[in-house]
Amino acid sequence: MDLITVDFETYYSQDFSLSKLTTEEYIRSRQFEVIGVAVKVNNGATEWASGTEEQIKEYLQEFDWANSMIVAHNTMFDGAIMNWKFDIEPKMWADTMCMSRADCGVEVSHSLKATADRYGVGNKGTEVIAAKGKRREDFSPEELSRYGDYCVNDVELTHKLFKKLVKNFPKQELRVIDMTLRMFIDAILDLDLGLLEDHLINTKDRKDKLLEEAGVTKEDLMSNPKFAELLKGLGVTPPLKISLTTDKETFAFAKTDEGFKALEEHEDIAVQTLVAARLGNKSTLEETRTQRFIDIAKRGTLPVPIRYYAAHTGRWGGMDKINLQNLPNRGVNGKKLKNSIIAPAGYKLVDADSSQIEARVLAWLAGQDDLTEAFTKGEDVYKNMASQIYNIPETEVTKDQRFVGKTTILGAGYGMGAVRFQDQLAVSGLDIELNEARRVIQVYRNSNWKIGHLWREAQNVLKCIHNMDSAPLGLDGVLTVVPEQSAIRLPSGLYLRYADLQFEQEERGPQFTYHTREGRKKIYGGKVVENVCQAIARCIIAEQMLKIPKRYKVVLTVHDSIVCCVPDAEVSEAQLSIEESMRWIPDWAEGLPLDCESGIGTNYGECE
Repeated sequence: MDLITVDFETYYSQDFSLSKLTTEEYIRSRQFEVIGVAVKVNNGATEWASGTEEQIKEYLQEFDWANSMIVAHNTMFDGAIMNWKFDIEPKMWADTMCMSRADCGVEVSHSLKATADRYGVGNKGTEVIAAKGKRREDFSPEELSRYGDYCVNDVELTHKLFKKLVKNFPKQELRVIDMTLRMFIDAILDLDLGLLEDHLINTKDRKDKLLEEAGVTKEDLMSNPKFAELLKGLGVTPPLKISLTTDKETFAFAKTDEGFKALEEHEDIAVQTLVAARLGNKSTLEETRTQRFIDIAKRGTLPVPIRYYAAHTGRWGGMDKINLQNLPNRGVNGKKLKNSIIAPAGYKLVDADSSQIEARVLAWLAGQDDLTEAFTKGEDVYKNMASQIYNIPETEVTKDQRFVGKTTILGAGYGMGAVRFQDQLAVSGLDIELNEARRVIQVYRNSNWKIGHLWREAQNVLKCIHNMDSAPLGLDGVLTVVPEQSAIRLPSGLYLRYADLQFEQEERGPQFTYHTREGRKKIYGGKVVENVCQAIARCIIAEQMLKIPKRYKVVLTVHDSIVCCVPDAEVSEAQLSIEESMRWIPDWAEGLPLDCESGIGTNYGECE
């Protein structure tokens, strides 16, 4: 397989650029124009070609793309141009930006300039600045030649980066990158334009009625205590932070606060409406996202923008301003956006979700054998937990008691305290006294003492990383603490990093913090365990994704689920095959009880 490195230079201006538009919107725009392209085959000389779209297409047809791996820096962009404009379908897509994210973590810049500097492969030029606002015909021969040299240099940098990164990069992760990129580049999902247009009208009407019916004043919106009460009335626990001026806990209602920004994406439109009104925004996220879906539908199919290694734990994330990782799933308007995503004619969607994977990983990694065995046997672990909490037989457990058991299993495994546990139940409409919350948490910890031991083990890992010592964490052979990299090596061969780990001695013991792009973040044993379990779950989902037969195209992954597009004639066979892939256990995870649930539908919402 040949390695072909590519880079496109395209027209951009003050108002027409990737900083103002999404990748899909930019490439599909009538204003879009390729100025030129640079191509390097294996270690050969890099060529620059410029011309009309027809001339560029003729030039690109000279290469054996079907038997090649294409690499670029931000292949979602260059790959979409190659596929959408020039009908190019390589054997494999690769991306040095994706590889850099996985290799160095998400807390640093991964622009070509920053990445080239970090790996010492050369310097990125600045000729692109002079190209702003210029069509191809606006360049003089000398200017076009200089622009070509700039593009050739970008290809050389990308080629050198790939050669450096690929030496120690897990081979199966290259396949995961390829599959992730194909979700966007090889876009096959359709959108229901009529449903979306109706939904936009209804959402706008409902927003206006919500504020009117609530009788909310500007004073209510801007007063922190009153705004907090409004949120509580909608079942939302107001986000909190430590004030930098008073060093005391206060409401996190600033537009830059992470907890507040999360409320902008809340699945309840009523919450979005309150937040948008406080910020003075004319539209809620639901409106803007629906409008983006409408605009995409008018231009073509839905490219699925998923960022590879978006999170600290390696999980995928949403991008291109539609965030398919966080579509609404309930409320008055329910799953309208999910329902608008439809399979092409003659196909169905199969959505397979890994059941309780984090809770299963936690029990297995901690060696909590009784809980692991309960998962293995398919027992109702939530009812089992409720039985212990209320000291009654499982046959007598009520619906509300089972819900408490479920919340305990899914929430208390990472060291959650009684106050937060009480808040979690309150959000779901179940109020308990604080002393009762303390009792429930203690019952969990007493019956799952090995999980508590894992928290303490993880706390010790932080100390050992800081002191440059090695330490065990969880089952033998699954994780490796690498203090010289301030990291934990995952089963995928990639790393969970805690950059610049520091600690201060406090009354309750050492408080560790590590560097993030948003500032220093606190880290402790229970949080490390949460990070590790999420990272292991991601490793498993990635390996399972690669097990799905190629004839069933993976079109989306959201948290612990995989969505595939399958022919109508093979739906039953495909569902069984995909479920089998989702129950497959990697060699390194022997004894881990995995299971999945799946649904079928002509649209994404029907699958659940």
